[in-house]
Amino acid sequence: MQAQRARLPGGRWHFSHGPIDLILLAEGQPDAVAQAHTQAWERFGSVLPELVSELPELRKLVGAGTAVQGPVARRMWRACAPLSAYGLTAMAAVAGAVSDEIICCYQRPGIVRAWVNNGGDIALHLTPGSSTRIGLCSDPRRLPGAAPAILDGGVRIGDDAPVRGVATSGWRGRSFSLGIADSVTVLARDAAAADAAATVIANAVDTGNRAIVRRPANALKDDTDLGDRLVTVDVPPLPHAVVAEALEAGVARAGELERQGLIFGAALVCQGQARVAGSRLGPARPQSLEGGSVFA
Repeated sequence: MQAQRARLPGGRWHFSHGPIDLILLAEGQPDAVAQAHTQAWERFGSVLPELVSELPELRKLVGAGTAVQGPVARRMWRACAPLSAYGLTAMAAVAGAVSDEIICCYQRPGIVRAWVNNGGDIALHLTPGSSTRIGLCSDPRRLPGAAPAILDGGVRIGDDAPVRGVATSGWRGRSFSLGIADSVTVLARDAAAADAAATVIANAVDTGNRAIVRRPANALKDDTDLGDRLVTVDVPPLPHAVVAEALEAGVARAGELERQGLIFGAALVCQGQARVAGSRLGPARPQSLEGGSVFA
């Protein structure tokens, strides 16, 4: 299996290699942009083999130390280590860590701004005076084919903000979740930190309602790092109060992580209800998706 790339409209690139699927954009001086894309492509081809070579160690629960050696693997471990109490393996930050590794190729003179989007886990490069806007979609089924995506909101991130990483987790996403959140989107210092924190917060959005369908992770995917832990595979419509209580549990977890300096904010969505957590984003107040967007 070889890495592949293709140009996309709007100056974007698509890089893919096995399970890694990136959309990239850079803006700035044409020569600098071209050189950065070349460097990013050259680095991208070695990322997956590096990770595969260390998979046994990356699938172990994060503890006090690590034997991983590769730069992406160490990014993963550093993001998950502060969250070791929640039973994470370093794989909880793999998508974000890959984005962080590739965005380094764009942190050079002549690049005004750039982003690397790895399935919704996004690393940013912003220079003075630049900004970007991140859209939020709580249900992947509404992502676009030919039509525009139906978004639940968006947030503008300026160069003066400390945020350089955005990531989303939830039971509807491409990775397993222990909770019932449709989506939890986290803003953090980098994409790996956001990725790990989104996993932890999404797991906390939960309830013991027996109507929720759960299965052992290894019965769904034999190479999962979650072993036989029960993951959510279906969430039927739940009473409003049950959903609200589950979201409040997630807000509490997000508050813990913000107080530890691990995140700057989070948006939590479940069955038409939403919460925004984080002092930089305003108070964690109940919201309805029918009444407006999650992020203003």
